[in-house]
Amino acid sequence: MLALRSEAPRVSLTKAFSTPLDNAVATARTCYSSRLVTDDDVRRNLPLRDRIASSTYKAGHHTTLQHAHFEFALDAVSRQALWSFFHAHPFYNSEQVSQRYVEKKAGRVLLPELGHDALNARYDACVQRQTNTYHALCELLGPVVERLYFGTFPARRRTPVDKRWSGSMQKRAQEVARYVLPLAIHAHLYHTISALTLLRYHRMAQAGDCPSEQSLVVDAMVAAVRAHDPELLGLLLESPLPADDTVDGTLRRRASPTPDDARAFRAEFDGALGGRTARLVTMTPDAPAVLGAAVREVLGLPRARLSDEDATAWLLDPHENAALGESLSLLTLGKPTRALELVQVTFRKKLSHAADSQAQRHRMTPGARPLLTTHIVPGEPDFVLPVILREPDAGAARAAFEEEMRATFTDIGALADAGVPAEAWQYLLPNAVPVRFTETGSLLDQHHKWSTRLCFNAQEEIWRATMDEVQDLASAAPSLATWILPPCAMRRRADVTPFCPEGDRFCGQPVWQKERSQYLRVL
Repeated sequence: MLALRSEAPRVSLTKAFSTPLDNAVATARTCYSSRLVTDDDVRRNLPLRDRIASSTYKAGHHTTLQHAHFEFALDAVSRQALWSFFHAHPFYNSEQVSQRYVEKKAGRVLLPELGHDALNARYDACVQRQTNTYHALCELLGPVVERLYFGTFPARRRTPVDKRWSGSMQKRAQEVARYVLPLAIHAHLYHTISALTLLRYHRMAQAGDCPSEQSLVVDAMVAAVRAHDPELLGLLLESPLPADDTVDGTLRRRASPTPDDARAFRAEFDGALGGRTARLVTMTPDAPAVLGAAVREVLGLPRARLSDEDATAWLLDPHENAALGESLSLLTLGKPTRALELVQVTFRKKLSHAADSQAQRHRMTPGARPLLTTHIVPGEPDFVLPVILREPDAGAARAAFEEEMRATFTDIGALADAGVPAEAWQYLLPNAVPVRFTETGSLLDQHHKWSTRLCFNAQEEIWRATMDEVQDLASAAPSLATWILPPCAMRRRADVTPFCPEGDRFCGQPVWQKERSQYLRVL
C-alpha cells in the first residue's frame, strides 16, 4: 500500500441515525407484522435482532439498510480519489469545495512516499511548479477575461474599472487556470451515505485508481460509525476485497494493457469523436412513437385521440407541461412524464478531469469511466485545451499552459521510468487530462442534465458537451430536441418570471431570446 508524506485524510461523523441496526431490523420485521415494529420492540429481544439482521443481510435483502444515513465531514482527500471512488456511483450526496470559485492555497496536496529522496523531490517540485503556473495563469488571463467580461456586460465598464466586478472576473480566470493543477489537490466536503453504501465502501475500498487513499478514508468512516453504534458494523461488516480480487483488478490483470494499447485506444476513440466533445452512439429506436404509446397507455387513449407528436409536446413543451417551469425537478413523480424513462440515449464523450468531476455528479446518467492510468502513456502529453486559451490575445497564457503540460508529463515519465507505481504518479496528472468514456441515461434524466447544463453559467466544457449532445439528438429525433432549453428559456415558455432564475449570477445574455444555433460562449 502507498504511504503518505502529507497529512492523512480527516474524517468526522457529523450526523447519524441514532440506532441504525435496530432500525434495519424494525423495518424488516414490519414487512411481516400487522403493525409498525419500532426500534424499542427490536431491543426487547437482541438475539432475535441479530439473527434477523444477519440472515437478511446474507440473503441480499438490503433495502432495510438504506434507511439509516450518515453524514461525514471529509478533509484532505484528493480530487482523484473523489472522482475515482466516492463520486463514481449513484448512492451518495456531496457538497464539496469548488476549484472554480475558491483559489488554490499552498500545502493542500497529497504527497506520496516514493521510497527515495530524489523521487520525492521531483514529485514535490512538479507540484510546486504546477501551483506557480496556476497563479501565473490567473494573472495572464486577467486582460483576456476583462475584455470578454465587459463585452458581455458593457454597462459594467467604468474607468477606472469598477472593483465590484473584479471578483467575478477573478473566478473566471481561476476556472481556466485550475486545469494545470494536479489531481493530488486536496478537497473538503460533506458526504452523506446510507449504511448499505458504507458496507459496500468497506468491501470495495481497494478497487479502482486510489486503493491506498480510499482505504484510509473508508477505514476512518467505519471507525467513526463503529464508535457511534458498535453493533451495526460488528455484526455485518465483511473484510475488504484485496485489490487483485475486485472486478477492476481482475480484468486489468487479465487485459494487461500496454502503452501501445493506450496510444491505439486514444486514436480510435478520438477518431470516432471527430474533434467533438460528445457524440451520439445510440438511442431507443422510434423514440417519439415509444413516448406517444406510453402517454396514451397512462391516459387510456387511442391513437385517434392523441398523436405521437402531441404526446411528445405534452411531455416536453414547458407551455404544455407546467412542471418544467418549476425549480424542483418533478418529472419522476408524474405518471405521464415517467414515460420519458422509456427512451434511452447513449453518448461517447471526452472531457477534462476537471469538467468530468462536475459532470459525474449527474448520477442518473452513469458512465463507464476508465481506470485512468490505462489511458496514459507516461512522458507523452495528453490534455484538453480550455477554449478561452484559443483567443487571439491569450497567446502568453496558452504558451504557459502548454509548457506546463509538457513539463508535467515529462516528470510523470521520469517517475514511471524510475519504477514509481502508477498509483503514485497518477496524482501528478493535471486537471486537464482527458477522461474518455461512454455515458447513458433515460430521456428524463438526460433532459434534467441538459436543461441545467445549457445555462451559460454552467462550466464551459460541460456546456459544450451538452450542446453536442442536444444537436445530435435534434438530428436523430427532432421532435424530442425542440423543447430542450436552458432554464431561462424553459421558464419563459412556461410563463414563469423572472426568466433567469440566477439572480445576480445572470450570465449577461438574454439567452431565452435566442435560437440554439445562436448560442455562443467563450467565457
